[in-house]
Amino acid sequence: MFDAAVESAQPAHALPLHLPDPPSGRTIVVGAGKASAAMARSLEERWPAPLSGIVVTRYGHAVGCRRIEVVEAGHPVPDAAGVEAARRILASVANLDHDDLVIALMSGGGSALLALPAGDVSLADKQQVGRALLASGATIGEINCVRRHLSAIKGGRLAAACHPARVLTLAISDVPGDDPIDIASGPTVADPTTRDDARDVLRRYGIHAPDSIRRLFASEAAESVKPGDPRLARAEYRLIATPQKALEAAASVARAHGVAPLILSDSLEGEARDVGKVLAAIARQVATRREPLAPPCVLLSGGETTVTVRGAGRGGRNVEFLLALVLALRAHRGVYALAADTDGVDGVEEIAGAIASPDTLARSVAQGRSAARDLERNDAHAFFEALGDSVVTGPTRTNVNDFRAILVIGA
Repeated sequence: MFDAAVESAQPAHALPLHLPDPPSGRTIVVGAGKASAAMARSLEERWPAPLSGIVVTRYGHAVGCRRIEVVEAGHPVPDAAGVEAARRILASVANLDHDDLVIALMSGGGSALLALPAGDVSLADKQQVGRALLASGATIGEINCVRRHLSAIKGGRLAAACHPARVLTLAISDVPGDDPIDIASGPTVADPTTRDDARDVLRRYGIHAPDSIRRLFASEAAESVKPGDPRLARAEYRLIATPQKALEAAASVARAHGVAPLILSDSLEGEARDVGKVLAAIARQVATRREPLAPPCVLLSGGETTVTVRGAGRGGRNVEFLLALVLALRAHRGVYALAADTDGVDGVEEIAGAIASPDTLARSVAQGRSAARDLERNDAHAFFEALGDSVVTGPTRTNVNDFRAILVIGA
């Protein structure tokens, strides 16, 4: 089921159906995200006319392209390579005219990869606030609100720089609700939020902003491009792959194997450990009460949970969810689970997630591990790694966010 979900979101399948006709002028390709390189290759293989461009992806996620340059940069914390890539992307869309076409390839991870601080904000200042937000438990929408108002390229600014050319954005969604403003922090769409909203996020989570960021947020320079801006009149946005479509692909696999699927949601949010407890309760209800459906069945969900970092362990939101689920299930027989990020990276490590089974707790005790202690230390990667239950895919070169499957085969 996980393989089917990832495969359904591969650019080679999803992108060709959305390509426009070539323009009478130039075609410029720009992009950012973990899927941007694979998207660029799929585009150039099927584009019947001249084109040029540059996209930025995460280290290790590049693929070879002939006409589009692929640059690698840091994620989830931006680095100097991302700043330079963003500068070059802005330069590539300068001085376009009405007959030109810009194809923007956006996917998850683009917010960090397309890093160009506004005003006199330094990369170090941006990194400091970014790290604090990632550890704070803030939602992806809140994090991206701050990112947009710290940026010289996100929040519609890239599309505004393309004016008067036509802009077509092809996007793979990695955010709950598929809101374009949160996919790579919306470089090509209008932003209804304000710098006051960004300041409120920092205040809400007790994050101290460096002086340069406080000065920026006090000025109009922090404001993003707003709805109704005429520079975005020729900007079009198309979603080519989404979490819901990935869950539907997984559901088809379940049906083919005689297992009834139930898609709970494609946009679950909240603390990962809390979501684990809730879904464990639903799984127990299915196993013991046969409600809301009878075994064998699978509970599928997507979205993006959050982790408030309290310990110094190695983890990510998917394995944190799964470890909390294991503890809440209390070795319930007949319940198995997988939780993994569809991009192959859960947290900051090249580990997609993990699997769990009724004997997970017993095997961990035999290894001398305490599941409760590892959860408290945010050390879920170490927990599942010790059992040999990590899911390691390598870069998938797509990203439709978290994938969770809870298989209930009996009481």
